[in-house]
Amino acid sequence: MKQKKQINRKKQNVKQPTFKNKQIQKTNHYNVKYQKQRKTYNSAPKQIQKKKIKQKKIKRFKIRYGRVVLLFICLWLCIFIIIKILELPIQNIYINGNDRLTDQEIIELAKLDTYPSYFKTLTSELKKRLEKDPRIESVKIQKRKGKEIYLTINENIPLYYNQNTGKTVLFDLREIEENWNAPVLLNYIPDTIYEQFQMKMKEIDSDILERVSEIMYQPTSVDNERFLFTMRDGNYVYLTLETFENINNYVSIYAEFTSKHGNKKGILNLDSGQFFTIFE
Repeated sequence: MKQKKQINRKKQNVKQPTFKNKQIQKTNHYNVKYQKQRKTYNSAPKQIQKKKIKQKKIKRFKIRYGRVVLLFICLWLCIFIIIKILELPIQNIYINGNDRLTDQEIIELAKLDTYPSYFKTLTSELKKRLEKDPRIESVKIQKRKGKEIYLTINENIPLYYNQNTGKTVLFDLREIEENWNAPVLLNYIPDTIYEQFQMKMKEIDSDILERVSEIMYQPTSVDNERFLFTMRDGNYVYLTLETFENINNYVSIYAEFTSKHGNKKGILNLDSGQFFTIFE
């Protein structure tokens, strides 16, 4: 009996696991399982990545020589076509505004007589070549349709040909060494009034200048600024520096005279008043 009691006491003395200890054991068990699963999941993509790296290393690029040759042929054809387009020549040249210069002279001055490449011919270069000539005051250039060039010329009008110096004085007072279809100044003009004479000549209309054949300085004791103009139609006109611009009315004045007296020649006095003296 004593032994049974002792055994029962021992059993009573043995501590049975509490609820908290059971819960900790369960959580530890689950943590171990989760870590194992995590290791398996983490190890899987690494293996896949290694396989991909191996596959990338195994890949080799094949050079397709046929396509390379075809590419070079296409490039060569493009370059050839571009060169041919750039070498297309000028086909037509249109020139306007020139009265004294001929079309051929302008073409030669612009160096277009060989009809060079349309695209290689720059308008800036043409403008420099043409305006370098003193007979051309300005020029307007237009390129059209990939084959045509239009030149609008503004000529530098000749005022007179100075027989003493052998040079033609142009509208901007530059000089050229040729008689360029201008009125001829026959004698010397004093330096004191020469500059004023040039300014007054610029006030005369171009169509009237074309009617003047010769200019002579003819001062008098009363007026040292008197000039005699010989007209191409056979008439004479007296002027002073103060009345130079009156010659712009020459056509209307002479027309009025011929309507009254017929087609007669004489001297138109514009130096003092406005009257016409008929030749006897």
